Amino acid sequence: MKAWKIAIIVGVLAIIALFWRGLYLNPRFIPAVLEGKPAMAFTAREINSGKTYSLEQLRGKVVLLNFWASWCRECRVEHENLLRLQQMFGPNPDFVMLGVVYQDPPEAARAFLRQFGSNYPHLLDPKGEIGIGYGVYGVPETFLIDRNGVIRCKQFGPIVGPQMDKVASRWITPMLAGKELTSCN
Repeated sequence: MKAWKIAIIVGVLAIIALFWRGLYLNPRFIPAVLEGKPAMAFTAREINSGKTYSLEQLRGKVVLLNFWASWCRECRVEHENLLRLQQMFGPNPDFVMLGVVYQDPPEAARAFLRQFGSNYPHLLDPKGEIGIGYGVYGVPETFLIDRNGVIRCKQFGPIVGPQMDKVASRWITPMLAGKELTSCN
């Protein structure tokens, strides 16, 4: 009779410990399981020009790939920063920034771009196939792909505040300088 009481007490303490640990975890943290792995090859059409882009044709360049949708509030919040990143790094011929319109009607995405501006290409992903290949949980999500086509970093959520500095100074700048990233934080 005493053994089962001890087992119950140990079980209750274990559950309390798990809940206690959970209080200190970041609920927005989603592990980037694709970091360090080859980026999924894709081919997609640009929303306005109809020009076809493929990841393979961008080999040798540093690619910032941002998944977004017009219905996404956080995408609206980060859009100004994405425009600034393109202004900062777009003149460098070794840098390419692409938006991926994730499961959004083209008309809605075009209206979003007319309202908020655009200075980089946006590719259509109406069925979410590219997003599925990149393991997108929800928009916005941004990936940094190195010159060899390997995913080096992933930002889940909007690029705002400290994330803007992180993406610019700790991701893109070192990659364009030919340095290997040791951390995406």
